[in-house]
Amino acid sequence: MNNTTQKKAIVLLADGTVFYGKSIGISGSTFGEICFNTGMTGYQEIFTDPSYFGQILVTTSVHIGNYGVHQHEVESDNIMISGLICRNFSFNHSRPDSEGSLYDYFIKHNLVCISEVDTRALVNYIREHGAQNAVISTEDSTIESLKEQLASMPNMKGLELASKVSVTHPYYFGSDTASYKIAALDLGIKRSILKNLALRDCYIKVFPFDSTFEEISAFNPDGFFLSNGPGDPEPLQGVQQVAKQMIDSNKPVFGICLGHQIIGLANDVPTYKMFNGHRGNNHPVLNLSTNKGEITSQNHGFAIDKEQLTSHSELEITHLHINDHTVAGMKMRNKPCFSVQYHPEASPGPHDASYLFDEFINLIKEASR
Repeated sequence: MNNTTQKKAIVLLADGTVFYGKSIGISGSTFGEICFNTGMTGYQEIFTDPSYFGQILVTTSVHIGNYGVHQHEVESDNIMISGLICRNFSFNHSRPDSEGSLYDYFIKHNLVCISEVDTRALVNYIREHGAQNAVISTEDSTIESLKEQLASMPNMKGLELASKVSVTHPYYFGSDTASYKIAALDLGIKRSILKNLALRDCYIKVFPFDSTFEEISAFNPDGFFLSNGPGDPEPLQGVQQVAKQMIDSNKPVFGICLGHQIIGLANDVPTYKMFNGHRGNNHPVLNLSTNKGEITSQNHGFAIDKEQLTSHSELEITHLHINDHTVAGMKMRNKPCFSVQYHPEASPGPHDASYLFDEFINLIKEASR
């Protein structure tokens, strides 16, 4: 495959704006909310992150595919993005321990990808005009017919997607002889989160998103974990009720990203859809307890209302995003419950935020005394 044999392809945004590129060789059309990630590495982890379900991804890194793929770098069993837009797609890869090419990986999962796009111009446009639905297409469909299909797509605001990526039956992760038992509610959990908990002597039982508190507590866990995931947190009314019951149990509760938003909603703090989300592994966060900066990996399009959180009697802000001062972390004053709006397991710092898993374990140790 080379540029001379690639078919022309288009990116059509919901407001009618069109960008042009070339297909990498997988034909079709795919729809989703367009977003961009500013990370320079880690594309396979990004593509398999369940939090990206329903989204077309634009990569700001110029070269994608140059180091191939490896099974140890997946966050789930499937590619979760709806489609990919990049500048240069590398059909050849050079990493010695790679298990294959990204192209073959996309062929296996039938993922539509467009390269040769002016991604700098596209990202600038999204920054100025906000997140919106889009379609990428390699087919000969007219722009008008694609516009009609695009108009029928639901907006991400109000869209519940956790049910699309959660497991349907519980499963276990880690050693059953571990010191601590964790009940994790799967809203789109990343595999590296489970690995981080297992490394800290935890045996984890992962539950479907619609599990009841009675089903979860029957595991008799030492602590509860609310995972990351895609979509709007507000429609997840049942999960919010389960989160309230977890908090009321007085056992330690830890939430990441969507789980962080669920904890906010469980405490009657609303969330809102951001004009543009935070996606990348270079987001600066200020830890208000230590007054130190942390370089974090983030992937979210919704956030907690800072004003209402500030005035809440039971919650306090622990971390702020340095760029826009949005809430990046919080904790409850009188309950062993805390959460962050970023991914400590992704290790972009590389270890700036890994202490959060240790804090969770320390809460469990304190609760057992």
